[in-house]
Amino acid sequence: MNTSSFSILLGGNLVLTERLQALVEGTRAIAADSGMRHAATLGLLPELWVGDFDSSDASLAALYPTVEQRTYPATKAATDGEIAVAEAIARGATRLVFAGALGGERSDHALQHYLNALGLVEDGFEVVLTSGDEEAYPIVEESQLDLELPKGALFSVLGFTALEGLTIRNARYPLTNFSLTFGSSRTISNVAEGPISVSLKRGRAILLARPYDYSGA
Repeated sequence: MNTSSFSILLGGNLVLTERLQALVEGTRAIAADSGMRHAATLGLLPELWVGDFDSSDASLAALYPTVEQRTYPATKAATDGEIAVAEAIARGATRLVFAGALGGERSDHALQHYLNALGLVEDGFEVVLTSGDEEAYPIVEESQLDLELPKGALFSVLGFTALEGLTIRNARYPLTNFSLTFGSSRTISNVAEGPISVSLKRGRAILLARPYDYSGA
Protein backbone atom coordinates (compact mmCIF):
# COMPACT_ATOMS: atom_id res chain seq x y z
CA MET A 1 0.00 0.00 0.00
CA ASN A 2 1.19 3.51 -0.86
CA THR A 3 0.72 5.34 2.43
CA SER A 4 0.91 8.79 0.81
CA SER A 5 -1.74 8.11 -1.88
CA PHE A 6 -5.39 8.50 -0.93
CA SER A 7 -8.61 7.89 -2.81
CA ILE A 8 -11.33 10.35 -1.83
CA LEU A 9 -14.70 8.72 -2.48
CA LEU A 10 -17.19 11.36 -3.63
CA GLY A 11 -20.86 11.27 -4.54
CA GLY A 12 -20.70 11.72 -8.33
CA ASN A 13 -20.87 9.15 -11.10
CA LEU A 14 -18.46 6.22 -11.20
CA VAL A 15 -17.87 3.54 -13.82
CA LEU A 16 -15.29 0.86 -13.08
CA THR A 17 -12.62 0.79 -15.79
CA GLU A 18 -9.08 -0.53 -16.03
CA ARG A 19 -7.69 2.99 -15.82
CA LEU A 20 -9.74 3.76 -12.72
CA GLN A 21 -8.65 0.53 -11.07
CA ALA A 22 -5.02 1.40 -11.76
CA LEU A 23 -5.46 4.90 -10.29
CA VAL A 24 -6.82 3.66 -6.96
CA GLU A 25 -4.73 0.51 -6.62
CA GLY A 26 -2.74 0.50 -3.39
CA THR A 27 -4.27 3.73 -2.10
CA ARG A 28 -5.75 4.41 1.31
CA ALA A 29 -9.32 5.71 1.21
CA ILE A 30 -11.57 8.22 2.91
CA ALA A 31 -15.26 8.42 2.00
CA ALA A 32 -17.34 11.59 1.89
CA ASP A 33 -21.00 10.90 2.71
CA SER A 34 -22.69 9.04 -0.20
CA GLY A 35 -19.28 8.45 -1.81
CA MET A 36 -19.12 5.40 0.46
CA ARG A 37 -21.30 3.55 -2.04
CA HIS A 38 -18.29 3.40 -4.38
CA ALA A 39 -16.12 1.51 -1.88
CA ALA A 40 -17.35 -1.94 -2.91
CA THR A 41 -17.03 -1.14 -6.61
CA LEU A 42 -13.41 -0.10 -6.14
CA GLY A 43 -12.53 -2.86 -3.69
CA LEU A 44 -11.49 -0.33 -1.06
CA LEU A 45 -12.21 -0.25 2.67
CA PRO A 46 -12.11 3.40 3.79
CA GLU A 47 -10.38 4.15 7.08
CA LEU A 48 -12.71 7.08 7.70
CA TRP A 49 -16.21 8.16 6.61
CA VAL A 50 -17.05 11.84 7.00
CA GLY A 51 -20.00 14.11 6.31
CA ASP A 52 -23.36 15.33 7.48
CA PHE A 53 -24.83 12.05 6.15
CA ASP A 54 -27.77 13.74 4.47
CA SER A 55 -27.32 11.54 1.39
CA SER A 56 -26.46 8.18 3.00
CA ASP A 57 -28.99 5.73 4.40
CA ALA A 58 -28.81 3.19 7.23
CA SER A 59 -28.45 0.25 4.84
CA LEU A 60 -25.15 1.63 3.56
CA ALA A 61 -23.89 2.20 7.10
CA ALA A 62 -24.81 -1.39 7.99
CA LEU A 63 -22.39 -2.67 5.33
CA TYR A 64 -19.42 -0.96 7.01
CA PRO A 65 -19.82 -1.30 10.79
CA THR A 66 -16.06 -1.16 11.42
CA VAL A 67 -15.38 2.07 9.53
CA GLU A 68 -15.03 5.12 11.76
CA GLN A 69 -17.76 7.69 11.10
CA ARG A 70 -17.23 11.35 11.82
CA THR A 71 -20.42 13.41 11.64
CA TYR A 72 -20.52 17.14 10.87
CA PRO A 73 -23.49 19.51 11.06
CA ALA A 74 -25.33 20.35 7.84
CA THR A 75 -24.48 24.03 8.47
CA LYS A 76 -20.73 23.40 8.32
CA ALA A 77 -18.49 25.81 6.38
CA ALA A 78 -16.99 23.17 4.05
CA THR A 79 -18.29 20.43 1.77
CA ASP A 80 -18.01 16.79 2.82
CA GLY A 81 -15.46 16.31 0.05
CA GLU A 82 -13.28 19.16 1.28
CA ILE A 83 -13.39 17.72 4.80
CA ALA A 84 -12.34 14.31 3.46
CA VAL A 85 -9.42 15.88 1.59
CA ALA A 86 -8.28 17.74 4.72
CA GLU A 87 -8.36 14.48 6.68
CA ALA A 88 -6.26 12.74 4.02
CA ILE A 89 -3.68 15.53 4.08
CA ALA A 90 -3.54 15.37 7.87
CA ARG A 91 -2.72 11.67 7.48
CA GLY A 92 0.19 12.36 5.13
CA ALA A 93 -1.38 12.41 1.66
CA THR A 94 0.73 13.78 -1.17
CA ARG A 95 -1.30 12.21 -4.01
CA LEU A 96 -5.10 12.39 -4.16
CA VAL A 97 -7.52 10.53 -6.44
CA PHE A 98 -10.96 12.15 -6.42
CA ALA A 99 -13.14 9.14 -7.36
CA GLY A 100 -16.72 10.07 -8.20
CA ALA A 101 -15.76 13.73 -8.63
CA LEU A 102 -17.38 14.26 -12.05
CA GLY A 103 -21.05 14.31 -12.98
CA GLY A 104 -23.83 13.35 -10.61
CA GLU A 105 -26.82 15.35 -9.41
CA ARG A 106 -24.88 18.33 -8.03
CA SER A 107 -23.04 20.30 -10.72
CA ASP A 108 -22.00 22.86 -8.09
CA HIS A 109 -20.14 20.15 -6.18
CA ALA A 110 -18.46 18.89 -9.37
CA LEU A 111 -17.26 22.41 -10.18
CA GLN A 112 -16.02 22.88 -6.62
CA HIS A 113 -13.96 19.69 -6.97
CA TYR A 114 -12.20 21.29 -9.96
CA LEU A 115 -11.45 24.45 -7.99
CA ASN A 116 -10.27 22.52 -4.93
CA ALA A 117 -8.00 20.39 -7.10
CA LEU A 118 -6.41 23.43 -8.75
CA GLY A 119 -5.62 24.91 -5.36
CA LEU A 120 -4.15 21.64 -4.14
CA VAL A 121 -1.88 21.31 -7.18
CA GLU A 122 -0.64 24.87 -6.65
CA ASP A 123 0.26 23.77 -3.12
CA GLY A 124 2.34 20.88 -4.47
CA PHE A 125 -0.09 17.95 -4.29
CA GLU A 126 -0.66 15.51 -7.15
CA VAL A 127 -4.38 15.31 -7.98
CA VAL A 128 -6.55 13.49 -10.50
CA LEU A 129 -10.33 13.57 -10.66
CA THR A 130 -12.16 10.64 -12.22
CA SER A 131 -15.51 9.06 -12.96
CA GLY A 132 -13.84 6.08 -14.63
CA ASP A 133 -14.80 7.02 -18.18
CA GLU A 134 -13.59 10.62 -17.72
CA GLU A 135 -10.46 11.96 -16.04
CA ALA A 136 -9.56 15.53 -15.11
CA TYR A 137 -6.06 16.86 -14.42
CA PRO A 138 -5.36 20.35 -13.01
CA ILE A 139 -2.66 22.34 -14.79
CA VAL A 140 -1.11 25.39 -13.17
CA GLU A 141 1.48 27.89 -14.32
CA GLU A 142 5.03 26.81 -15.08
CA SER A 143 4.00 23.16 -15.22
CA GLN A 144 3.83 20.29 -17.68
CA LEU A 145 1.45 17.34 -17.78
CA ASP A 146 2.41 14.15 -19.62
CA LEU A 147 -0.59 11.86 -19.99
CA GLU A 148 -0.90 8.37 -21.43
CA LEU A 149 -3.90 8.35 -23.75
CA PRO A 150 -4.78 5.92 -26.54
CA LYS A 151 -4.67 7.20 -30.10
CA GLY A 152 -8.03 8.69 -31.02
CA ALA A 153 -9.17 9.53 -27.47
CA LEU A 154 -10.93 12.84 -26.94
CA PHE A 155 -9.61 15.50 -24.58
CA SER A 156 -10.16 19.19 -23.88
CA VAL A 157 -8.25 21.91 -22.07
CA LEU A 158 -10.57 24.15 -20.05
CA GLY A 159 -9.12 27.51 -19.12
CA PHE A 160 -10.19 28.68 -15.67
CA THR A 161 -8.28 31.89 -16.42
CA ALA A 162 -6.72 33.36 -19.53
CA LEU A 163 -3.80 31.10 -20.50
CA GLU A 164 -0.36 32.11 -21.72
CA GLY A 165 2.32 29.90 -23.20
CA LEU A 166 0.00 26.93 -23.72
CA THR A 167 1.65 24.11 -25.65
CA ILE A 168 -0.14 20.88 -26.66
CA ARG A 169 1.95 18.12 -28.22
CA ASN A 170 1.05 14.90 -30.04
CA ALA A 171 -2.55 15.87 -30.74
CA ARG A 172 -4.57 16.38 -33.89
CA TYR A 173 -4.66 20.10 -33.12
CA PRO A 174 -1.28 20.97 -31.58
CA LEU A 175 -0.46 24.37 -30.15
CA THR A 176 2.85 26.04 -29.39
CA ASN A 177 3.23 28.89 -26.90
CA PHE A 178 -0.40 29.85 -27.47
CA SER A 179 -2.36 32.57 -25.66
CA LEU A 180 -5.94 31.53 -24.94
CA THR A 181 -8.42 34.24 -23.99
CA PHE A 182 -10.65 33.51 -21.03
CA GLY A 183 -13.87 31.80 -22.13
CA SER A 184 -12.55 30.70 -25.53
CA SER A 185 -13.61 27.26 -26.84
CA ARG A 186 -10.49 26.92 -29.01
CA THR A 187 -9.11 24.02 -26.92
CA ILE A 188 -12.31 21.95 -26.69
CA SER A 189 -12.58 18.51 -28.37
CA ASN A 190 -9.01 17.75 -29.34
CA VAL A 191 -7.91 14.22 -30.29
CA ALA A 192 -4.85 12.43 -28.91
CA GLU A 193 -2.38 10.85 -31.33
CA GLY A 194 -1.14 8.71 -28.44
CA PRO A 195 0.46 9.95 -25.20
CA ILE A 196 0.09 13.74 -25.02
CA SER A 197 2.02 16.51 -23.31
CA VAL A 198 0.52 19.83 -22.21
CA SER A 199 2.55 22.67 -20.72
CA LEU A 200 1.58 26.11 -19.49
CA LYS A 201 3.51 29.25 -18.57
CA ARG A 202 0.73 31.32 -16.99
CA GLY A 203 -2.80 30.61 -15.82
CA ARG A 204 -4.91 27.75 -14.47
CA ALA A 205 -6.60 25.03 -16.49
CA ILE A 206 -8.16 21.60 -16.31
CA LEU A 207 -7.39 18.92 -18.86
CA LEU A 208 -10.51 16.77 -19.22
CA ALA A 209 -9.83 13.45 -20.97
CA ARG A 210 -12.20 10.77 -22.23
CA PRO A 211 -9.84 7.80 -22.69
CA TYR A 212 -12.57 5.45 -23.96
CA ASP A 213 -14.27 7.94 -26.30
CA TYR A 214 -13.12 7.71 -29.92
CA SER A 215 -16.00 9.68 -31.41
CA GLY A 216 -13.58 12.32 -32.67
CA ALA A 217 -11.36 9.82 -34.46
